[in-house]
Amino acid sequence: MTCQVTVLPSGHTFGVEAHETILEAALRQNIGLPYGCRDGACGACKGKVVAGEVSQDGFQDKALPESERIQGMALFCCAKPQGDISIEVREVTGAGDIQIKTLPCRVEKIEKIHDVAVLKLKLPVSERLQFRAGQYIDILMKDGKKRSFSIANAPHDDAFIELHIRHNPGGSFSDYVFNQMKEREIMRFKGPLGSFFLREDSDKPAIFIASGTGFAPVKGIIEHAIHQGIQRQMVIYWGARTLADLYMAPLAGSWQAAHPHITFIPVLSEALPEDNWQGRVGFVHQAVLEDFADLSGYQVYACGAPVMVEAAHASFTGERGLPEDEFFSDAFLPSKDANAAK
Repeated sequence: MTCQVTVLPSGHTFGVEAHETILEAALRQNIGLPYGCRDGACGACKGKVVAGEVSQDGFQDKALPESERIQGMALFCCAKPQGDISIEVREVTGAGDIQIKTLPCRVEKIEKIHDVAVLKLKLPVSERLQFRAGQYIDILMKDGKKRSFSIANAPHDDAFIELHIRHNPGGSFSDYVFNQMKEREIMRFKGPLGSFFLREDSDKPAIFIASGTGFAPVKGIIEHAIHQGIQRQMVIYWGARTLADLYMAPLAGSWQAAHPHITFIPVLSEALPEDNWQGRVGFVHQAVLEDFADLSGYQVYACGAPVMVEAAHASFTGERGLPEDEFFSDAFLPSKDANAAK
């Protein structure tokens, strides 16, 4: 049986087959629902069921607490309609305009910077990947598993797809990348995916907050904004443990030097004596709180470790007046047997 879903306030409608979640059906029919992990862990696809009922399981309580379920909230990556329903969610403008493809690629170059491998993937001559800066792809493994990584380049610079992969000792894929992967290997991926990209219909100043390789999608977004001549104020906070973990700090510094509307603020939580660090210290989201008493007129884009993203969301919306719908995030979730995130 096909169930009809009406999206409010847009009025868009689409059908959901019995085997599909609401998000799966929306993606299939180019309806721009927001989403991130697609695994019930990040909460990016959350919305309200205003009429009808859904069943949902397989999600983490922190992504959808019981208090929110009582209010009718649902995670559309896990929810299946039990008949025709109406949902309320802020659609992503233009998100459905880009086709999701499964493509082969060749590992053109592997550059290792500290404990991060920068991969450059080459597509077949006959193919191009259209994407929005900040989105991600799923690397499809031979065993059926997948690994998700943000695209670190901007759409105009698409000779290669650039990925930043931190070495996680004991992690099967990152161990493979660092110890066995060779240039010219062939892989397959699916993408582009995700709704973490710059909302260009806004002229609000934007704050970007990244931890670790959460810098990758921010890099793509900033390079895209520079290319497009976007002049909005942009402040980039990049948090890491030590100086070496800021693996592309000179690049971020060059943006600030060349563009008066861009500010780069690195923050270290465990600076080493040999770092001779004179900059900001502590948790990266705390640095934003120290600098901004009122975020009501801003947009925030947060990417990296879930604990950082969650802390930033709670403190920015709860303490600094950031509107709930102006916080955009992409949490890099740890790998699991069935699925893995960035």
